[in-house]
Amino acid sequence: MRRKAYFFVILVFLLSPFLGGVAFAQVQVRVRVMEASNAGSGFDSSLRDLHDQLGSLFSFSSYRLLKDETVSLSLNQPVSLPIPPERSLELTFINQNRVTAEIRVKITRSGRDLLTTLVRLAPGRSVSIGGPNPKRGEGTIITALSRPKTIQE
Repeated sequence: MRRKAYFFVILVFLLSPFLGGVAFAQVQVRVRVMEASNAGSGFDSSLRDLHDQLGSLFSFSSYRLLKDETVSLSLNQPVSLPIPPERSLELTFINQNRVTAEIRVKITRSGRDLLTTLVRLAPGRSVSIGGPNPKRGEGTIITALSRPKTIQE
């Protein structure tokens, strides 16, 4: 009987790093909010890694960074952050399939849901979501979500 108990303790000890990784899975997500318009021209240098993607999705002559923040998401734990103009972004890490993370994205304004969607983010990839700019009436506000490439992935 003691031998079985020792074997079980050793087995749990050996598997604990793998079980801990599942229970405490986290992903880093970079959130960048920008204003895009045809008023003027210019491309914010901190957005250069998104230049090709933005150019293929949107046809604006000017892109200006408004917010740049990296958040750490834990499984099923929503993280909210204010984003311009007067909106809130809620990100929830839902699932991970190999290296691709499924993240629920919810954007609200004055407590009213504007958008709820599910995105899949792989390391080194980004997803852009655009909507009208309520302050100026022209152009759009774009939220780009990306995951940094890591050595392990």
